[in-house]
Amino acid sequence: MIKKSSEIYYFIGIGGVGMSSLARFCFSNGHQVYGYDKVYSETTKNLTDLGIIITYDSSILALSKKLLSKEVKIIYTSAIKSNHPQLKFFHKQGNQILKRAEFLSKICENKKTLAIAGTHGKTTTTSILTHIFSKTNQSFTSFMGGFFRNESSNFVNTGLDNFIVEADEYDRSFLKLNPTIACITSVDPDHLDIYDTKEAFIEAFKKFSKQVDDKLIVAFGLPISGITYGIDVKADYVARNLTLTERGYRFDLISPNQIFKGVNFNQLGRHNVLNVLGAIAVANQSGIDIKKILPTLENFPGIKRRMNVYSWRNSIIIDDYAHHPKEIESVLNTIRSFYPNKKNCVIFQPHLFSRTKDFMKEFCSVLGHFDEIVLLDIFPAREEAIENVNAYNLLEGIKNDQKKLIEKKEIKSVLESSEAEVFTFLGAGDIGEEITKLKSELIIL
Repeated sequence: MIKKSSEIYYFIGIGGVGMSSLARFCFSNGHQVYGYDKVYSETTKNLTDLGIIITYDSSILALSKKLLSKEVKIIYTSAIKSNHPQLKFFHKQGNQILKRAEFLSKICENKKTLAIAGTHGKTTTTSILTHIFSKTNQSFTSFMGGFFRNESSNFVNTGLDNFIVEADEYDRSFLKLNPTIACITSVDPDHLDIYDTKEAFIEAFKKFSKQVDDKLIVAFGLPISGITYGIDVKADYVARNLTLTERGYRFDLISPNQIFKGVNFNQLGRHNVLNVLGAIAVANQSGIDIKKILPTLENFPGIKRRMNVYSWRNSIIIDDYAHHPKEIESVLNTIRSFYPNKKNCVIFQPHLFSRTKDFMKEFCSVLGHFDEIVLLDIFPAREEAIENVNAYNLLEGIKNDQKKLIEKKEIKSVLESSEAEVFTFLGAGDIGEEITKLKSELIIL
C-alpha cells in the first residue's frame, strides 16, 4: 500500500484507462495528483473536473516548480517511451519512478487481491465482478480497465477488504502481481511485438498462474490447470440450456455444489456468458453465496464500447472494442445469433501496425464473413509505421467484393447509403468517438 501521509504523484500518460483509476485512487487517499497526457479526452476532462491538474505539453517547462522536486513520485505507463522529456528529467534527477504495473502491485501488497487476466474478456469480467461485489455490499476497491455505461469513473471504492484488478499481459505487466485469487479468461496470442512467439506468450500466462496464492480459475480448455468454467462442457461452473432473450440470455447454472435454474443475464454475446461465468466463479470462490450473486446479473449496466447496442433511424448500431481476430469473430457470431435475417456491415479501425502485421491472415478471414466491410486507416497508438503494413493491404486480402477503405469523415455517408440493417463499429483506437458524433440520433437499446 502507498503511504497514508499526503504526497505528490505525477502520472505520465494519465489519460490511459489503467492510469486514470490509479490517479483516482491516489486522489481519494488525500494525495496531490498531477498528470501529463498527449491528448485531451473525456477521461482527462473527468479527472480535471475532479481537481487533478493535467498538462498536455511534454516539455519540462510545462511543469510547475512544485513538480520539479525530487520528492515527487512518478508513475508512467508502458506506452510512454524512454525518451519522453519529462521522464528523462525525472530519471536523471533521481525521483522515485514506477511503471503502472509496479505501482498497482505495491498498492495490492498484503491485500486480498482478485485479478482477472486473459487476452479477451478481462475488462468485462472485472466489471461484472465489480458489479457483483457492489450489489452484494462487499468491502472492496476495484480498478477497472473500462467504464460502466453512464459512469465517468473506472475506480470503485467501498472499503479495503478486497482489491479487484485487471492483470494486463501487455509488457508482461501481470507478472508483477501475486494475486490471492485469479481468473484466466483466454490465452490467444497477442502483443507479439513484446513476446516474439506465440509459445512465449502462453508461457507467460503459465508463469502468472503459478504466482496465484490461493485459487486459480480458468476457462475450460486452456492449457492451465485450475477451477474451470464453460458452456455445455464438463467444468466446475457450467452454463447449460442457453436460450436467447430480448436483452441477453437465460441459462441453467451448475456450480460445484448446486444447480440453479433460469438464470438471467442482460448482455448480448455468447462470449459474455463466459465472462459472467468467470465472474461468478471468482465471486463464489472468494466467499459470496451464489444465491446472492445471481439476482445482480439482471441489472448489470454494461461497459462502454463492449457490445453497446443503439437504434439509429431504421438500423441497429453496435459499438465494440474488439481489435483481435478472435474478438471480432465473437461479435460476428453474436450478430448472426441476434439478427440472423438482417444484412450487416462492419466498420473496422485496425489497432497497431504490429498486431495488423502479426494477424493479417486472420483479420482478412474473419472480416470477409461480414456482408459488407468498411476499413479505416490503422490506429498507430504507441507505434511507428511498419513498411507495407497498412489498411489498403488488409483490404486487398479480404475475399469479399463488398469492401472499401474510407476516411472517418465518410462514416455517416456510409451509414446513409448502405443497405445494411446492422452496423458494427469495431476497434480499440478512436473509432468510438464516431459514435459520440451520432449521439443526438441514437437511442440506447
